Amino acid sequence: MTPTQWLDQVQEAAAIRRVRRMQPVGGPGDKLFPPTYPGIGRTDLARHVFERRRLGADNVLCVLIDSVQSQANRLEDALGELRAAGGVRFPTIAVTFENSNDLADIGVVDALLAPHRVFDAIIRDSMLGGKPFGSTDEGKALVLAKPQSAAAIYRLSPSTLVFGAWNSTGQGGGLGAKFPRAVVSEIVGVNVATEDGKASGQRTGSRIDPLGIRSGVRVVKLPGGDWRMATERDKGAIKPSEINHSNIAPSVTPLGVSVDYVTHSFVLSLPALRRLRFLGSPGKPSPADQAAHAALAALGVIACLAQDQAGYGLRSRCDLVPDPDEPKGFEWVKSDGRTEPLSIDLPAACALFTALAAQAAAEGLAMRDSDLLLLPQEKLLDLVRKSRDLALTGEAEADDE
Repeated sequence: MTPTQWLDQVQEAAAIRRVRRMQPVGGPGDKLFPPTYPGIGRTDLARHVFERRRLGADNVLCVLIDSVQSQANRLEDALGELRAAGGVRFPTIAVTFENSNDLADIGVVDALLAPHRVFDAIIRDSMLGGKPFGSTDEGKALVLAKPQSAAAIYRLSPSTLVFGAWNSTGQGGGLGAKFPRAVVSEIVGVNVATEDGKASGQRTGSRIDPLGIRSGVRVVKLPGGDWRMATERDKGAIKPSEINHSNIAPSVTPLGVSVDYVTHSFVLSLPALRRLRFLGSPGKPSPADQAAHAALAALGVIACLAQDQAGYGLRSRCDLVPDPDEPKGFEWVKSDGRTEPLSIDLPAACALFTALAAQAAAEGLAMRDSDLLLLPQEKLLDLVRKSRDLALTGEAEADDE
């Protein structure tokens, strides 16, 4: 597909979609462990997320394997790895801690890693040229950015426009501009094995202590994570298991699932991209706008293909591979609901992105040719240092967090 053909499709179609079946790397029917979430009450056990989904004429019990939010993070991670390897070039905003001797291990945090992307507090509380970022021209441009005038974000961090962001700490008391995500990716297990109407998966646990430490012995915790042997006068004595010694007693927890199959759905909304304006006006996108829309669409597809390349090792005992018997590629979803196959691989998607970004630049909308590198403000460094000090003393997080 040529850049012109891609641009035309992006301006007319409703979405780029891929829905494909996957299976556990251990084979069909192997047990999977979806993410766990806190129970409703404080004493409730951790749980998976189950829901009924309509498949044909049936309400089928399904389980969430990877949420939309988690998938967004994985897509950004894969895109960042591809970018670092030189597979695709685009700018981002990054904060480097490498000049802070005691915090150099943090390295660089960029908009692909920061939870709120370009509007994250890590970026907000950094400096550019010795000035607080919010008082610089670039920082002010981000604060003023809106979907109707998004050129600043496109120039500084185009991936933000694909994955979405909300300037929740911006001007107006948290009423800053919202940029809805254009990519929705989700992984779901279909038709969960049940017993008496409940998921039948069970997780077992146990450990034999090679030192033979017995649970009847008592110890006392000390500040900084240290401990000592308890005496008869110590009232706060605890079991060795609470300092990670001794056996772990055998246990059975209702976790883990077996499913008929896993579905990974990836949908890139093209109207979400077409609503963005850079140099044009509402209702009248400029040639630069249209080229930028097409470049961002290619970037979204690149993220999906980069995740394919990185693999689907989601967590312990949750590794997935595509079902080889049901290959499913991308497709264009037309505005009238019809579909057309879209055959594209990672090199082709990267070539489209590069060509269309160059076309937008020729029309006056160029991305930065390098990252915007910031330094953390001293108060941010102090906040990290204090947090580390508390962690080293063993202080627990507050209950309300």
